[in-house]
Amino acid sequence: MMNADFAFEAFIEVGPIQEVGHTAKGARRMIPILGGRFSGPRIEGIILPGGADWQLIRADGVAEIEAMYTMKTSDGTMIYIVNKGYRHGPKEVMSRLAAGEPVSPEDYYFRTTPFFEVENGRYDWLNRTLMIGKGERTKDAVRIRFYEIL
Repeated sequence: MMNADFAFEAFIEVGPIQEVGHTAKGARRMIPILGGRFSGPRIEGIILPGGADWQLIRADGVAEIEAMYTMKTSDGTMIYIVNKGYRHGPKEVMSRLAAGEPVSPEDYYFRTTPFFEVENGRYDWLNRTLMIGKGERTKDAVRIRFYEIL
């Protein structure tokens, strides 16, 4: 069994869903990232506006997530993140979630695998650490708890 330690939690403010359209792969949409914050035992700071979560809703109802954004630590270090994952659940739960209704994160699956790019220094451990994120979607935000795989 693998061990994992809590690394940090991110609270990401998002804008309205922008439907791109139906493609050969599924329904494509983009959700703008408006900002946010993150904190954990070794890191804290803000999430800068300007990123986006590009999603593909497949025919089987699974949302393929690919979010790209920038984090800025409290001491000014910039971190680029690409966070890919899946979100899915029972149709009724996903409909309530899409309508902006409160839904327990235990009622659906939302997991991610983030990859980071940061300059050498205090936070370069992110460049060589595998993590898993456990997400929760609310009407105007996403909360993800990231765990370092040991």
